[in-house]
Order: sequence, then C-alpha cells, then structure tokens
Amino acid sequence: MAAPAAEGAGAHVVLVGLPGVGKSTVGRAAAERARLPFIDFDEEIERREGRSVARIFAELGEPHFRAAERALTAELRAAPPAVLAPGGGWIENADAVRLLRPPARLVYLRASTATVLRRLGAGRAERPLLSGPDPAAAIERLFERRRPAYESADVTLDTEILGIEKLIDAVVQLVTVRGAGYVTG
Repeated sequence: MAAPAAEGAGAHVVLVGLPGVGKSTVGRAAAERARLPFIDFDEEIERREGRSVARIFAELGEPHFRAAERALTAELRAAPPAVLAPGGGWIENADAVRLLRPPARLVYLRASTATVLRRLGAGRAERPLLSGPDPAAAIERLFERRRPAYESADVTLDTEILGIEKLIDAVVQLVTVRGAGYVTG
C-alpha cells in the first residue's frame, strides 16, 4: 500500500509558460509516469472544434479560443487530478486560473525567448500569435506581458538548466507532494 500523500497532493498540476517551453512534452511524460491523465488544452480544443488552433484564430478569433480554454478549465475544476498543459496565454485569464487554484499547483516552465524561438523552429508558423513577420519581437512582447503571471506560479522549473528527465521527475514529484519554490537542478 502506498504512503498517504502530503497535504495538497491529489490536485491538478498545471504547466504554464511560453509556447515551446515543453509543456506538452514534459506534461505527457510526467502524467504517464504518474499514471494520471494528461490534458493538452490545444489538442482538446482542436478535437472539440474540429479544426486547428490556427484555424480557430483565423476563422473565429482569439476571443473564441480563450472562451473555449475557460470552458475547458471550468470542466476540469471538478475532475480527478491530472497534469494539464494549457496554451501559453491561458495564464492571462485570471478567472480561469482562479477556477483551478487552489488547490491546483501552477508550474512555470521557464526558457529564454531565444530558446523558445529555436525550439519552435519552423513550427512557429502554426502558432497564430507568432506567425507574423517578426516572431522574435512577438515572443518578446508576449513574454513581457505574461511574465508577472508566469512568475506567480507555485514552482518555477528552468528548462535551460534542468534536462528533460529532471523536469519530468520534478513534475511527477509535484503530483504527490505539495511543493513550492524555485528549482534549478
């Protein structure tokens, strides 16, 4: 029989950060190791809408997408614990964040904007907010606007210092142990 979890365990772990920091990669692997559901908000919204996020933005606009994110968040409020990976802009919707937190723990996966652009590579064209003529300037603006919200997370994991395995291990640990702070390695 497993030992009882620490106070706060059993809540969602929500990975936040800029596009390209690894929310989906880390979240999917951590959820698998912890034997928990993993929900990538973009994938779930695409499934429900029957179109890509880029098409949702182009055809219905960003407000429609943000409303879908908020609706999904409201559904997950009463769901069993899971590892969640909302889009990079989800954190700006304070109402959505309040739906999960507390007891959910927010984990900020941090990376520099240069690293994010390198990781996204050609895939950044699929990101509606980064598909313009100057993606570097766009990501800098997004980061500066979102930085205070990202930094309000319960835990910060620096993806440029920690390797993928340490990132996954840290998230798995958060599934079972209430933790807060800044983790570098």
